Amino acid sequence: MSENLILATAQGIVLCEKSDRDWKIIRAGLDGSIITSLTAQGSVILAGSRQGVYRSTDRGNTWIHSSAGLEHPHIRWLASDPQTPGVHLAGSEPAGIFLSQDDGETWHSRPEVIYLRRQYRWSLPYSPEAGCVRGFAFHGKRVYAAVEVGGVLVSEDGGSSWEFAAGSPGSTQRNFASRVDADVHSIVIHPTSPDLVYAPTGGGFYRSADGGKSWELLYRCYCRAVWVDPDDPAHLILGPADFVDREGRIEETRDGGGSWHPASPGLSVPWPRHMVERFYQTGDELLAVLSNGELLATPLSALSWRRIVTDAKGVTAVASTLS
Repeated sequence: MSENLILATAQGIVLCEKSDRDWKIIRAGLDGSIITSLTAQGSVILAGSRQGVYRSTDRGNTWIHSSAGLEHPHIRWLASDPQTPGVHLAGSEPAGIFLSQDDGETWHSRPEVIYLRRQYRWSLPYSPEAGCVRGFAFHGKRVYAAVEVGGVLVSEDGGSSWEFAAGSPGSTQRNFASRVDADVHSIVIHPTSPDLVYAPTGGGFYRSADGGKSWELLYRCYCRAVWVDPDDPAHLILGPADFVDREGRIEETRDGGGSWHPASPGLSVPWPRHMVERFYQTGDELLAVLSNGELLATPLSALSWRRIVTDAKGVTAVASTLS
């Protein structure tokens, strides 16, 4: 079986297959829809949008609207439990978390997240809605969620119930000592331990070695995306910027954040008005989704970035599936 790439774009879904060292488009779907996020598990693909979730059970050939139970239809992020078939999470704007245990056919709100949103008055600087959930990370039954602007949530039961990570401030207040900045943009767990967590935020790049109880600031910047080497937790690739979409670049550390170095061969950086939104590893390649909708790729063995799938406009997220 071969691995296919699925792209969420501002104009629908694009499916690609590998051709030599590049990717070529083989078909498209959901034409005209603004797709915000993607997740794939087996033959099922879920696509998030501002109107809810679309579901395909035939690897993207056909799609149906599948939003039963979604109280907030604007989906910011989707993720699948890698160990439990049929279990998926959706993060929304305003901030909510919805759990599906039937492969995305129905969704169930986690009421404690709504309670926390109201109690701590989560917010967004660019929207009147009350915060959003824009990232998940799984490790066994432990799951973390990234809340903008609210902090880090943690679940110990596969996403059924949620509470604040102990080192999360819980509100829009920022820069507490040993706590993560509240403006959390994504979240990553290292596969060696559910306690080793990384959080790119609006106030810097943070790491926790104790499951979110305390946090260390590794890089003071504005950032949304990090790639963590699954074989070496000290090897990280980060997409920092000076502020929102200003002077974006790609940097690397091999000593756990003690020192950072440019990691942008093939690119003209810093980018004056865009930055990295997400990193995604597929096989031996690393992909970078940029905030201007471009998609970059590089071999991990020797970084050399190039733009790929140039016909796909407004890329927002990436997933992969076997065919």
